[in-house]
Amino acid sequence: MKRVLIVEDNADLALGLRNNLEIEGYAVEVAADGNEGLRRARELAPDLVILDVMLPGIDGFRVLRTLREEKRNMPVLVLTARGEEADKVRGLKLGSDDYVTKPFGLLELLARVEALLRRGGAAHAVERFGDVEIDRSARTVSRAGEPVELAPKEYELLIALLDHNGAVVSRIDLMRRVWGYADSVITRTIDTHIAVLRRKLESDPAKPRHVITVRKVGYRLKK
Repeated sequence: MKRVLIVEDNADLALGLRNNLEIEGYAVEVAADGNEGLRRARELAPDLVILDVMLPGIDGFRVLRTLREEKRNMPVLVLTARGEEADKVRGLKLGSDDYVTKPFGLLELLARVEALLRRGGAAHAVERFGDVEIDRSARTVSRAGEPVELAPKEYELLIALLDHNGAVVSRIDLMRRVWGYADSVITRTIDTHIAVLRRKLESDPAKPRHVITVRKVGYRLKK
């Protein structure tokens, strides 16, 4: 049975998450502040941590930073406040594996949890397509052995495509996953970022072999 640690100071939210995760078959532990969360993460070595950013004691960023500095590579799903783009970027830079913006839909959160647990240890292994390699634990990308610098949104977009294992991802799903339905995001924003990914990762961006457009639907990543 997979073990999930929730680090959340909102007792009602933590209880609701716990109940629903237990219904899904997970063993769940709850910590109400950052210090307790860090201690429980060290003791339990959970398969997944759901980590709020705003916590009493030490905040979620310090918890995440400490876990990664200690080489504890369990997947971490960060909970951020609506519209706090800087929190999302900071969390990803510190080594979070995904994030959900409050208020969030329960089905979305459960889907994110399932995806992270399904990847399990593979989330920190090197993944490949063509001559591109992605190391999730280090958040690095290389092509033909040379490092590729990706902006945070470019990296998130690449991971969103990679997680669908070759299936088509609609523009709407990409907007939700990468941009959180921000009002400023339009379809053209996604297309522009896709073009940048192709320029950085494809040998011939004009005739892409891996980042494929599916007309009137979205995109898929072909390995």
